[in-house]
Amino acid sequence: MNLSYRIAKRYFFSRNKRSFISLIARIAMAGVGVGTMAMVVVLSVFNGMEDLNRKIFRTFDADVKILPREGKRFVISDSLIHIIQSVDGVKSVTQVIEDNALARYGNSQTIVRIKGVDSSFVSTGQLDSALIEGSLKLYGPNGTPYAIVAEGIRNALSISLAEILTPIELLYPNTGKKTLNLNSPDAFSQALIRPGGIFFIETRYDDYIIAPLAVVESLMQYDGERSALEIQTAPGYSEIKVSAAIAKRLSKDFVVKDRDSLNADLLRAIRVEKLFVSITLSLIILVAAINIFFSLSMLAIEKKKDVAMLYALGATPVLVRNIFLFEGAIVAFSGALAGLASGIAICLAQTEYGFVSMGMASSLVDAYPVKLIWGDIFFTGAIIVIITMAVSYIPARRAAETSVTFKV
Repeated sequence: MNLSYRIAKRYFFSRNKRSFISLIARIAMAGVGVGTMAMVVVLSVFNGMEDLNRKIFRTFDADVKILPREGKRFVISDSLIHIIQSVDGVKSVTQVIEDNALARYGNSQTIVRIKGVDSSFVSTGQLDSALIEGSLKLYGPNGTPYAIVAEGIRNALSISLAEILTPIELLYPNTGKKTLNLNSPDAFSQALIRPGGIFFIETRYDDYIIAPLAVVESLMQYDGERSALEIQTAPGYSEIKVSAAIAKRLSKDFVVKDRDSLNADLLRAIRVEKLFVSITLSLIILVAAINIFFSLSMLAIEKKKDVAMLYALGATPVLVRNIFLFEGAIVAFSGALAGLASGIAICLAQTEYGFVSMGMASSLVDAYPVKLIWGDIFFTGAIIVIITMAVSYIPARRAAETSVTFKV
C-alpha cells in the first residue's frame, strides 16, 4: 500500500474525536455528501423530464415530418410518395393537411387546430394510449366521417359522444371567394363531422381535432395539396438516419425533420437549464469543500513535528505533499460516495414508488419522472476530483515546504 496513503488514512481515523480539526473535516464530508446527492437527484430529474417530453411527443408527433420550405402547402404526387417509401426504414407515410379553423357545436364555438389525416394514421396506433373515451376511427360503417377530439376542445364546446344528433360544424375562410363580408354565407366553407373519440395528452395538444383527410381537403380547398407528410420508421431504425436519407432524395423545396428537431426549442431549453443547474451545484460543492482547505491547513500546522520527523527519516517533499492530498481525498471521497449512494437510492425509490408528486391534475404522470444516466454519475465524480485537488493542493504544498528544527 502507498506510504502516503497509509499515513493519511492513519491521520484521518486516529484523530481525537473532540478535535476542532476533526469537526471541520466532518462538516466538509457532510457538505460534499449533500451537494453530491443533490446533483445526482437534480440531474436525474432533468433527464426524466426530457424523457417524459419525448414520450409525449411520440404519442402525437411522427418520427419524421416533411414540410414545404416556403409557404404552408405543396402538391402531392405518386412519385413523391414512392421516393419516400423506397427509403430503407420507412414504415408508413401519412398525408396531412393542418390549419386553424372555427368549430361550432350547439351554441358554443371556438378556434381549433384541424389536422386532416388519411387512413394510415389509425394503423400507426399513436393515439391508442391517449384515447380516454370513444374509439379511434375516422369513418363509420356507413362511411360517416368521424373526428377524434382533444379533451380541451371537448370541454370548450361541451361535446357529448352520446349526442348522436348534434355534429361538429367546421368553418374555414373560403379562399375561392373575394367577398370581404364575413357575415355572408359564402365567406366560409363548411363541413359537418361527428365526434367519435376523445384524447388527452397535455395542454399543448388541447386545441386539436383530427379528421379524415378528404373532409379537411374539401373544407380548406387544398385540391391535391398537402401541408405535411408524416413518416413512421420501422422498428430498429434511427429517426435521425432515416430523416437524413429522405432529405438526400428530396429536392431543396422540402424540409425534413425528425421528432427531436420538431421540438428542438423545448429540448434545448431543458438541456440549458440542466447545464446551469450543474454549474450552480458544482459551486455549492466547492463552497462545502473549502472546509477541506481549512481542515488541511490546520492539520499541517498541528503535524509540523511529524513532518519534520518524516524528513529526518528521509522523506521527500513529494511524499509529504501526497500525504495531505490523500487526506483531502479521503475526506471528499467519503462524502462523495455517501452522496452518490444516497442520490441513487432516492432516484430508484422515486422511480419505483413515486414519493414526490407532480401536483398537477392535468399531468400524464402522477410523480416526478427521474432517469439515472451513468454519464451524469461519472460527471459528478469528475467534479468532485477536480474540486478536491483544487482545495487540497495549496495546504499540501505548504505542508511539504515546512521547515522545523529540533532543539538539542
